[in-house]
Amino acid sequence: MADENDKSTRQASGSRDDRLKSALRENLKRRKVQARERAAITDPSQNDNGSLNEGTAGKTDS
Repeated sequence: MADENDKSTRQASGSRDDRLKSALRENLKRRKVQARERAAITDPSQNDNGSLNEGTAGKTDS
């Protein structure tokens, strides 16, 4: 009888571990998407070549 209790405990522990792994994986995916969205919001201030977009400020007409 003790063997049956040990077996059910191991199975419950295994299913809990699987649920935790799955939850952690989903959380990581969600955080990566959020990080990409934040990076995309801050990137428009740069040109394609990576320099800051200063526009015409500070330039003089010759």
